[in-house]
Amino acid sequence: MSIFFLGAATLLAGASCFWVLGRRKPRPAGTWAMGALLSSFAVFLSTYAPLVERTVEAAVPHGTRILSDGSSLAATTAVLAVSLQLNQGPTRARQLIGSRLKWLAIALAGIGCLFAYEQATDHSAHAYALYSLLYTSIVGATDINFVVQALRQATTTRRTAVRVGLRTAAVGSGFALIHLTYKTLQLVHLGLGAGAELNGNGERCTSLSAVRCAVGVTSPALAVALICLGLTLPAVVYPIRHMRRRRWERDSFEALAPLWHDLAKAMPHIVLSPARPLTENPSEADTAFHLQRRVVEISDGILALRPYRSLESQDAARNIFDARTEQGSAQIEAAVVKEALANLAANQLASDIAPPAQTTSRRDLDADAQWLVHVAHAYASHSQERRVSAASATSSSLPRPRSTTSNSQNLPPSVLFSSSRRRASR
Repeated sequence: MSIFFLGAATLLAGASCFWVLGRRKPRPAGTWAMGALLSSFAVFLSTYAPLVERTVEAAVPHGTRILSDGSSLAATTAVLAVSLQLNQGPTRARQLIGSRLKWLAIALAGIGCLFAYEQATDHSAHAYALYSLLYTSIVGATDINFVVQALRQATTTRRTAVRVGLRTAAVGSGFALIHLTYKTLQLVHLGLGAGAELNGNGERCTSLSAVRCAVGVTSPALAVALICLGLTLPAVVYPIRHMRRRRWERDSFEALAPLWHDLAKAMPHIVLSPARPLTENPSEADTAFHLQRRVVEISDGILALRPYRSLESQDAARNIFDARTEQGSAQIEAAVVKEALANLAANQLASDIAPPAQTTSRRDLDADAQWLVHVAHAYASHSQERRVSAASATSSSLPRPRSTTSNSQNLPPSVLFSSSRRRASR
């Protein structure tokens, strides 16, 4: 048992040091409150270790109780401070946190004086009752306030990690309230004259005290675990999401290269600024900016190709690909763009202009990028089919008989689109 609680306390203490000292400057709001929270919970869990309990109580009888309750008061105040900094503005949050710190100082001074008086009066039941009443009322009010703040913020936040984290922390506060209810029942029993032994000093979890062990030891341990997990979850998830986002932006940037290269070669004016390599300075590389610029340039290039977009090639592509799916629409759009580039090179306007794909009219940059990535993949596959067809034609030493029963749907898309352009030119 000592290994478990001491290990958990050491882990929380290390997390607190990293949270305060290992963060980049300027530190985000709530850094110090989160550090105080993790440190307080580390002290709180360490008091449940038999090794620590024997050491402390050898110096101060029942000293683990005041140590545990004091750290619990500090932790609940830190939890509420983190919540206030998420829910309120900086000025309002500082005002509310300042008032809570004053209440914390008063509560710590109160339970310290009552604990000292209890020790001086040979563990007076009245002193313990006042001690428990002050402790449970302050911690209970703070926990309820945090639960209200957390559930309110969870309904308004747009980030999934924050929403899940706040709800998890609220559940942890619920377990803390169960522990406070247990202490309140102890206080009621004491007031009814059930005996001072109900103050919980010297209790041990056994098979005969399963309920007492669950609400006295398990519930606060679960509360600490869930609150710490819930409040640190957004900070843990953010770097992972950021890394995945950067990788998606880089992969999308590279996937758009073939389409962008052909458009920029045919229409150099669409390039917004001189392109610099994405990995020129990895520490300062803004993949979002590079991807956004490439999406804008490709969109401008497709818009500039409008007079050369052949309706006939679009209809021919629709006979091959399913326009009801996004992949099929991307194949159709890629075929039209490739045909339009060929018409631009031949300086030949389309007789009937093909309308743009409806899926290109998006408001979200990510959706635009994802759509253009599908188009770029289809465009690259069409280019590969054209190169394969050309290589097969040049490597053939004997003329092949022309089939009179060939189905146009069996031809590669690039061959079909080239045939459509030749028919249009006639």
